[in-house]
Amino acid sequence: MRRWREVAPGVRRLPLRALDVVNVYLLGDVLVDAGGRTAANMLLRALAAPGVRPPVAHAVTHAHFDHQGASHAVCEQLGIPLWCGAGDREALETGDLARVLPRPHSWTARLERWLAGPAHPVSRVLREGDELAAGFTVLETPGHTPGSIAFWRAADRVLVLGDLAMSRHPLTLRRGLREPIGMGTLDRAANRAALRRLAALEPAIVCFGHGAPLLDPARFQAFVDALNLRRA
Repeated sequence: MRRWREVAPGVRRLPLRALDVVNVYLLGDVLVDAGGRTAANMLLRALAAPGVRPPVAHAVTHAHFDHQGASHAVCEQLGIPLWCGAGDREALETGDLARVLPRPHSWTARLERWLAGPAHPVSRVLREGDELAAGFTVLETPGHTPGSIAFWRAADRVLVLGDLAMSRHPLTLRRGLREPIGMGTLDRAANRAALRRLAALEPAIVCFGHGAPLLDPARFQAFVDALNLRRA
């Protein structure tokens, strides 16, 4: 069974696949993201492991299949509510995740629909400044999807940013900081603007949906600065 790894006080990470390709997090008693739908049983077992505080809610950083796939199963099994950003609510509640893609009629959209987990009602829309567990607050960071959100704890500068950036490519498995995959990003310019905003916070720890956490604020800032030199 895969095990939770402590990233910071009150922050645990569970790699659902080898090489940290897909991660979910526990921020206190809130589960952040859920991996793909085939990860449901593995995730539920990990949440039931000794010493793991049962989640009281489940928040999704954005409505893509590898973050939403097991959400319905987890919420149903544990009887907990689903939370998300406003712009992704309709996609999660209908199960049509292609509506948050840049080309909703492309082959990528068809694949997204096929891989998506079941629809599930959203109990709470998370807004800028909302307080979460373990001292985290919500940051609205649209770009990758309309309702992408991140979680920030100012006390020790821990950032959980979903797929606004990644430290391992989920398809090629290459390590290194990079932008999210273009065919899954609704607005690359807005995503870069969100990254500039996050870099200005000078996070000490950056937690990604794909790849291991980064504990180098200067490297994250340099990565974001370099984006300004590229075409959107």
